[in-house]
Amino acid sequence: MQLQELNARFTEANSELSLCVACLNPSNCFNDFKLIRLAEFYPNEFSPVELMVLFDQLDSYIFDVQSNEDFSRLNGLTDLSKKMVETGRDKLYPLVYLLLKLALILPVATATVERVFSAMNIVKNRLRNRMNDQWLNKSLVVYIERDVFDGIENDTIMQNFQNMKTRRGQL
Repeated sequence: MQLQELNARFTEANSELSLCVACLNPSNCFNDFKLIRLAEFYPNEFSPVELMVLFDQLDSYIFDVQSNEDFSRLNGLTDLSKKMVETGRDKLYPLVYLLLKLALILPVATATVERVFSAMNIVKNRLRNRMNDQWLNKSLVVYIERDVFDGIENDTIMQNFQNMKTRRGQL
Protein backbone atom coordinates (compact mmCIF):
# COMPACT_ATOMS: atom_id res chain seq x y z
CA MET A 1 0.00 0.00 0.00
CA GLN A 2 2.85 2.39 0.79
CA LEU A 3 4.40 1.78 -2.61
CA GLN A 4 1.06 2.45 -4.31
CA GLU A 5 0.68 5.67 -2.31
CA LEU A 6 4.17 6.83 -3.31
CA ASN A 7 3.50 5.98 -6.95
CA ALA A 8 0.26 7.96 -6.79
CA ARG A 9 1.95 11.03 -5.31
CA PHE A 10 5.14 11.11 -7.37
CA THR A 11 5.57 10.81 -11.08
CA GLU A 12 8.22 8.58 -12.59
CA ALA A 13 10.37 11.61 -13.37
CA ASN A 14 10.18 12.82 -9.76
CA SER A 15 11.16 9.39 -8.47
CA GLU A 16 14.06 9.18 -10.92
CA LEU A 17 15.20 12.66 -9.92
CA SER A 18 15.18 11.68 -6.23
CA LEU A 19 17.19 8.54 -6.95
CA CYS A 20 19.72 10.52 -8.96
CA VAL A 21 20.15 13.07 -6.17
CA ALA A 22 20.67 10.22 -3.70
CA CYS A 23 23.61 9.03 -5.82
CA LEU A 24 25.46 12.26 -4.93
CA ASN A 25 25.51 11.32 -1.25
CA PRO A 26 29.03 10.11 -0.35
CA SER A 27 27.68 7.48 2.05
CA ASN A 28 25.97 5.79 -0.91
CA CYS A 29 28.02 4.31 -3.68
CA PHE A 30 28.34 6.86 -6.45
CA ASN A 31 26.69 5.87 -9.69
CA ASP A 32 28.15 8.00 -12.45
CA PHE A 33 25.43 7.00 -14.93
CA LYS A 34 22.73 8.20 -12.51
CA LEU A 35 24.69 11.41 -11.94
CA ILE A 36 24.88 12.01 -15.68
CA ARG A 37 21.13 11.42 -15.81
CA LEU A 38 20.73 14.01 -13.04
CA ALA A 39 22.68 16.52 -15.13
CA GLU A 40 20.39 15.76 -18.08
CA PHE A 41 17.47 17.08 -16.00
CA TYR A 42 19.16 20.51 -16.27
CA PRO A 43 19.67 21.10 -20.02
CA ASN A 44 20.15 24.85 -19.51
CA GLU A 45 23.08 24.22 -17.18
CA PHE A 46 24.77 21.33 -18.98
CA SER A 47 25.34 21.35 -22.73
CA PRO A 48 26.09 18.06 -24.52
CA VAL A 49 29.81 18.92 -24.47
CA GLU A 50 29.67 19.69 -20.76
CA LEU A 51 27.95 16.35 -20.16
CA MET A 52 30.94 14.59 -21.71
CA VAL A 53 33.33 16.67 -19.59
CA LEU A 54 31.20 15.90 -16.53
CA PHE A 55 31.47 12.18 -17.27
CA ASP A 56 35.27 12.48 -17.24
CA GLN A 57 35.22 14.63 -14.10
CA LEU A 58 32.99 12.12 -12.35
CA ASP A 59 35.48 9.30 -12.85
CA SER A 60 38.28 11.33 -11.27
CA TYR A 61 35.99 12.77 -8.60
CA ILE A 62 34.60 9.39 -7.49
CA PHE A 63 38.08 7.89 -7.26
CA ASP A 64 39.36 10.96 -5.39
CA VAL A 65 36.50 11.04 -2.88
CA GLN A 66 36.44 7.30 -2.24
CA SER A 67 40.19 7.22 -1.62
CA ASN A 68 40.11 10.19 0.78
CA GLU A 69 39.19 9.34 4.37
CA ASP A 70 37.85 12.85 5.09
CA PHE A 71 34.94 12.19 2.75
CA SER A 72 34.03 8.83 4.27
CA ARG A 73 32.63 10.39 7.46
CA LEU A 74 30.25 12.85 5.79
CA ASN A 75 26.53 12.64 6.56
CA GLY A 76 24.88 14.27 3.58
CA LEU A 77 25.01 16.61 0.65
CA THR A 78 25.47 19.69 2.83
CA ASP A 79 28.54 18.21 4.51
CA LEU A 80 29.84 17.13 1.11
CA SER A 81 29.51 20.64 -0.32
CA LYS A 82 31.27 22.16 2.71
CA LYS A 83 34.10 19.64 2.49
CA MET A 84 34.49 20.23 -1.25
CA VAL A 85 34.90 23.96 -0.65
CA GLU A 86 37.29 23.40 2.29
CA THR A 87 39.52 21.12 0.24
CA GLY A 88 39.31 23.15 -2.98
CA ARG A 89 37.64 20.37 -4.91
CA ASP A 90 34.87 22.76 -5.96
CA LYS A 91 37.44 24.39 -8.26
CA LEU A 92 38.97 21.08 -9.31
CA TYR A 93 35.60 19.54 -10.24
CA PRO A 94 33.42 22.56 -11.14
CA LEU A 95 30.73 20.61 -13.00
CA VAL A 96 30.36 18.10 -10.17
CA TYR A 97 30.09 20.99 -7.74
CA LEU A 98 27.44 22.65 -9.94
CA LEU A 99 25.49 19.39 -9.92
CA LEU A 100 25.77 19.31 -6.13
CA LYS A 101 24.54 22.91 -5.84
CA LEU A 102 21.57 22.16 -8.07
CA ALA A 103 20.70 19.14 -5.95
CA LEU A 104 20.84 21.27 -2.80
CA ILE A 105 18.68 24.02 -4.32
CA LEU A 106 15.99 21.63 -5.59
CA PRO A 107 14.02 21.18 -2.31
CA VAL A 108 14.03 24.91 -1.60
CA ALA A 109 12.89 25.79 -5.12
CA THR A 110 10.12 23.21 -4.96
CA ALA A 111 8.92 24.42 -1.57
CA THR A 112 8.94 28.03 -2.76
CA VAL A 113 6.72 27.19 -5.72
CA GLU A 114 4.34 25.25 -3.48
CA ARG A 115 4.23 28.21 -1.10
CA VAL A 116 3.33 30.58 -3.93
CA PHE A 117 0.48 28.37 -5.13
CA SER A 118 -0.87 28.11 -1.58
CA ALA A 119 -0.71 31.89 -1.22
CA MET A 120 -2.47 32.33 -4.56
CA ASN A 121 -5.56 30.64 -3.13
CA ILE A 122 -5.58 33.13 -0.26
CA VAL A 123 -4.86 36.27 -2.26
CA LYS A 124 -7.04 35.54 -5.26
CA ASN A 125 -10.30 34.90 -3.50
CA ARG A 126 -13.80 35.37 -4.84
CA LEU A 127 -13.77 39.15 -4.29
CA ARG A 128 -10.51 39.64 -6.19
CA ASN A 129 -11.20 37.09 -8.88
CA ARG A 130 -11.26 39.74 -11.62
CA MET A 131 -7.83 41.27 -11.02
CA ASN A 132 -5.32 41.24 -13.83
CA ASP A 133 -2.06 39.28 -13.72
CA GLN A 134 0.15 42.27 -12.95
CA TRP A 135 -1.92 43.27 -9.90
CA LEU A 136 -2.09 39.64 -8.76
CA ASN A 137 1.67 39.30 -9.09
CA LYS A 138 2.29 42.42 -7.01
CA SER A 139 -0.22 41.34 -4.38
CA LEU A 140 1.40 37.91 -4.17
CA VAL A 141 4.87 39.40 -3.70
CA VAL A 142 3.62 41.55 -0.83
CA TYR A 143 1.76 38.63 0.75
CA ILE A 144 4.57 36.06 0.36
CA GLU A 145 7.35 38.41 1.47
CA ARG A 146 5.31 40.00 4.23
CA ASP A 147 8.15 39.61 6.76
CA VAL A 148 10.21 41.99 4.59
CA PHE A 149 7.32 44.44 4.19
CA ASP A 150 6.57 44.39 7.94
CA GLY A 151 9.84 46.26 8.45
CA ILE A 152 8.76 49.15 6.20
CA GLU A 153 6.82 51.98 7.81
CA ASN A 154 3.35 52.75 6.43
CA ASP A 155 4.28 56.43 6.02
CA THR A 156 7.13 55.45 3.70
CA ILE A 157 4.81 53.34 1.58
CA MET A 158 2.18 56.09 1.39
CA GLN A 159 4.80 58.71 0.47
CA ASN A 160 6.19 56.44 -2.25
CA PHE A 161 2.68 55.81 -3.57
CA GLN A 162 1.92 59.55 -3.52
CA ASN A 163 5.10 60.34 -5.49
CA MET A 164 4.25 57.84 -8.24
CA LYS A 165 1.85 60.30 -9.89
CA THR A 166 -0.14 63.36 -8.96
CA ARG A 167 -3.30 62.65 -7.07
CA ARG A 168 -6.25 64.80 -6.07
CA GLY A 169 -5.88 64.17 -2.38
CA GLN A 170 -2.85 64.05 -0.19
CA LEU A 171 -2.31 60.74 1.62
